[in-house]
Amino acid sequence: MGLNWARWKAMAQVVEASGYAGLYRSDHFTNPSPPDQDSLELWTSLTWLASHTKRIEFGPLVAPFTFRHPSNVARMASAVDELSNGRLQLGLGAGWQEREHHNYGFDLGSVSERLQRFEEGLEVVSRLFNEEEANFNGDFFQIEEALLRPKSRNGTGPRIVIGGNGMQRTLNLAARFADEWNGVFLPVKEFNKRNLRLDELLKKEGRDSTKFRRSLMMGCMYAKNEKLANKMAATRGANSAKQLRDEGFAAGSAPCLIEHLKTYEEAGCQRVMLQWLRLDDLEGVQEMGEMLNKEFQG
Repeated sequence: MGLNWARWKAMAQVVEASGYAGLYRSDHFTNPSPPDQDSLELWTSLTWLASHTKRIEFGPLVAPFTFRHPSNVARMASAVDELSNGRLQLGLGAGWQEREHHNYGFDLGSVSERLQRFEEGLEVVSRLFNEEEANFNGDFFQIEEALLRPKSRNGTGPRIVIGGNGMQRTLNLAARFADEWNGVFLPVKEFNKRNLRLDELLKKEGRDSTKFRRSLMMGCMYAKNEKLANKMAATRGANSAKQLRDEGFAAGSAPCLIEHLKTYEEAGCQRVMLQWLRLDDLEGVQEMGEMLNKEFQG
């Protein structure tokens, strides 16, 4: 299983045709535990997407600086954003998966080290996007008289999305550097708590909170009816699809899914990224997309 070129191309076509706002993917060398599955290189796949779709936004959720120097990330992101006429959403994170770092020779480091590296990487990317000549001297990254050419048409590069649930450092970094915060697998009350905290931090930074987007990535299990959804929920160790919804999972039939997502909308969530793991079930992707587009866009 996993993501290969055939699945990626087919998924992109269905996503754009079915009314979805965007298509996002993770940035990993391999899965957390064996057996290993197919995994397309992130930036190669996004470059293909930029030139083979016309409408949808897209990007990584999220790319860590442990794999690539932030100078490379900034250059690749700027180029792909221009190629797509400004549709790239640059999702960035601190990194977490130990197995891939060990297997491929990357230093993951402690949680504290990851967050320091993340903050420094955000400084580098932000300066390259916004300054004519960028300089930075950190413990992990250093740049001197660094230029990013050609500059993007808007002069500031693609939108930066910071993913994570940390109430302290992650939300602080989002308020300082990002255009969007993306929560990860949060029940609605926990999302709302972080959303309110983000408002406080944006005010402290002197930023207009109404121009800052809030989104959430959540697991997804769509079924034609609730009886089938309950059977699918059992495969995840849950008593019912409702139990999964209470835990922050987008699970169930169309009416239940719509009702569930509206609770997040009321809590300030402006976009939901639904994690679809059944990559060959394109019929389900299409049916769910058309249903949600009619409800939330129509």
